[in-house]
Amino acid sequence: MKFMRFTLATGLGVLLFLVADLRAGENETRAPQPAVATSDGVAAPHFEFSAETSYLLSVAGNPNSYEIPSEFLTARLRWGVNDNDESFFRGYNQVYALALGEGFVRGIENRYFGISLGLRHVFVRPNSRLQFYTSAGVGLGFLDSQDPIFQGQGQDFTFNILSAGGLEYRVNDRFKVEVGIQYQHLSNGGQTNPNPSLNLFGPQVGATFSF
Repeated sequence: MKFMRFTLATGLGVLLFLVADLRAGENETRAPQPAVATSDGVAAPHFEFSAETSYLLSVAGNPNSYEIPSEFLTARLRWGVNDNDESFFRGYNQVYALALGEGFVRGIENRYFGISLGLRHVFVRPNSRLQFYTSAGVGLGFLDSQDPIFQGQGQDFTFNILSAGGLEYRVNDRFKVEVGIQYQHLSNGGQTNPNPSLNLFGPQVGATFSF
């Protein structure tokens, strides 16, 4: 059932991509609305909303093998633009806030819900639709903790650390798709003993709408 929900979520993301692409084709004759392009030539949206899906595997810090599909809903606000064509960091910064939900396919616990705040940088090359991004943030959340004798997390309240990196493709001024790698750390900060924590890595795909 959990795997089915993950599959449905992924399918919905693909459907949204196809619908957006069709609408872009229908609107080709309309006047362009370059609201995300700055005067310096760096395509830097003021505000973005994205939906992302990851499939995370535990790699260290816990003897149990976890497999966790993750769903992210993220709002991003632009915070500074670097328009120097000679700079490696040409692009723009963003601050973000996200909500995440996870239904465990494998592991001691069954579900996790959390929030996170962080920073993101998008590297923009001249005349290229491909852009590299990297991000990092911290937050908190709650899971259905289990008996620590089985190396469960010990308590429901848990901190999280998130970081990601990857490539995004700018389909048009309003829509982007992305693929990357997500890292997630879950821990209660030593409030219980033992505190086995979780370190998770996995692929991530997503779609972003710009305003």
